[in-house]
Amino acid sequence: MGIVVRTHILRALVALPLAIVGFSATANASPIVKIGVVSWIGYGPLYVAEKLDLFDKYGVKVKLVNFSDGALLAGATASNAVNASTLTYDQVIPAVATGLPIKVVMPIDYSDGADAIVATDSIKNVSDFKGNKVAYNFGTPSEFLLAYALKQSHLGFHDITKVNIPAGEVPSVLASGATPIGVTWQPHVSQILSLDGGKKFHVVYSSKDAPGLISDTLAFNTNFIQSNPQQVRGVIEGYIAGMRYMQNHHNEAIAIIAKAIHVSPASAAAQYAGVKNIPLRNMEAVFTNSKSTLSYYTSGNIISKIQLKDKDISHIPATPLTFDDGFVKGLAKLGN
Repeated sequence: MGIVVRTHILRALVALPLAIVGFSATANASPIVKIGVVSWIGYGPLYVAEKLDLFDKYGVKVKLVNFSDGALLAGATASNAVNASTLTYDQVIPAVATGLPIKVVMPIDYSDGADAIVATDSIKNVSDFKGNKVAYNFGTPSEFLLAYALKQSHLGFHDITKVNIPAGEVPSVLASGATPIGVTWQPHVSQILSLDGGKKFHVVYSSKDAPGLISDTLAFNTNFIQSNPQQVRGVIEGYIAGMRYMQNHHNEAIAIIAKAIHVSPASAAAQYAGVKNIPLRNMEAVFTNSKSTLSYYTSGNIISKIQLKDKDISHIPATPLTFDDGFVKGLAKLGN
């Protein structure tokens, strides 16, 4: 049986005073828009825009708030400890199903190999997971990737022993031999693959095997959206400016991103090959009902059915309740 996401949300809300000391719970208490993030190569445009003050041009100040535990992001956004966060869509669905006031306003990226299940060489395929310990951060995209991989091999969570560990600690857990299998994302995947001279661990399954299903979003507290639409729009415009800078000044942008996620520029450039940032011209398609797994309607259907089966959610929320596409549509019409 899968982990109950509602439990994670309650734990997150209880932990917030410890995790985010000093942040106001009132949306309008500060002119700075606080966005919760985890360390992830796909947030490159955000790192660039914050470092170069690109948000200022659009009348908004942004502060990225780093979380070591991605499972805390939904609760932090719901309570307005941060105003928004970079949730994966598989985190948005249970948050909305639980009644948290969160909506996606913009797609950021989809993982194309940068999320992975890594194991010792004795584990050849997903079928070999049966009876083994698997380390990952519960309530994060790692959990969904694992659930999807198990389902494809006709297995379930009852076939493994789950070990809850922050994503950044998965490399050390595998290095210690405590578990033979771990699920995490970049830059931690590269750290695992480099252990023991790169000879001990390999990727068994990755987001490249599940195209479009691990999708990062920018999700705001719905009350903040209603009270501060111009700030929400400004954040999106600043993010788009960050993407433009990355396209026009690739090496400089990679250096900024590398520093933000604490890796070398060469490592950041290599990791970036595993994600696809979604340009403005393609963002509207993500909110459109189509058969593409890049559409939230299709990917959401796949995700929610797995989460319902694993009892991560008690019901499947209607897809339109999970997002507000007005900002993206408005900017697309202007050709920004």
